[in-house]
Amino acid sequence: MKLLLHTCCAPCVIYPLEKLKQEGFSVRGYFYNPNIHPLSEYNNRLKAATDFGAKRDLEMVHAEYAPVEFFQAVNLKEDRPERCLICWKLRLKKTAEAAKEMGCEYFSTTLLVSPYQDQEALKKIGCDMAADSGVEFLYEDFRPGFRKAHEQAKAEGIYCQKYCGCTYSELERCQKSEKH
Repeated sequence: MKLLLHTCCAPCVIYPLEKLKQEGFSVRGYFYNPNIHPLSEYNNRLKAATDFGAKRDLEMVHAEYAPVEFFQAVNLKEDRPERCLICWKLRLKKTAEAAKEMGCEYFSTTLLVSPYQDQEALKKIGCDMAADSGVEFLYEDFRPGFRKAHEQAKAEGIYCQKYCGCTYSELERCQKSEKH
C-alpha cells in the first residue's frame, strides 16, 4: 500500500511516519508548501524535512517553491480561518494529484498531527480531493503523537519553526508576543 504523505515540516512527520509504517504503508514524503514565507524559512524547513527523510529511509519529494500560488489563492481572504482552509485545499489538491501521478493508492498529510489545525476541515478537504483525484485520502488523527515528536525533534536538533509558515501567521505570532 503506497501512500504519499504531504509533509509540512520535519517535526510533524515523525509520528505519522512511524504510525503509518507500523500499519504497513510504504510511505513517500511530499514537501509542497507554497505558503511558507520567506524563502529562507522555506529552505530551512525543506532541508530539515529532507535530512530527516534521509535518516529515516523516507524518500522526500518536493515540488518547486511557488509562493505566488499561495498569495493568489488567499488574495483578499487573508483572515483565519478562511485563509487556512484555502491553503490546506491548495496543498492537499497538489498532493492528491502527485499521488495519482506516482501511482500511490493513498495520500494523507502531516497537518493531521497538529492540535492547532481543524481536523474536521482537513478531513473534508482531503475527502473532496480524493473524490476529484481518484486517490483515497487516509484520515487518521495523529495528534496523540504531537508533543512526543516535537520533544524528539528538539532532542535531535531538528529545525523547529515558530509559526505555521505563511507571512500572516508570522505577523499574528509577532502581534501576540508584543501584547505579552
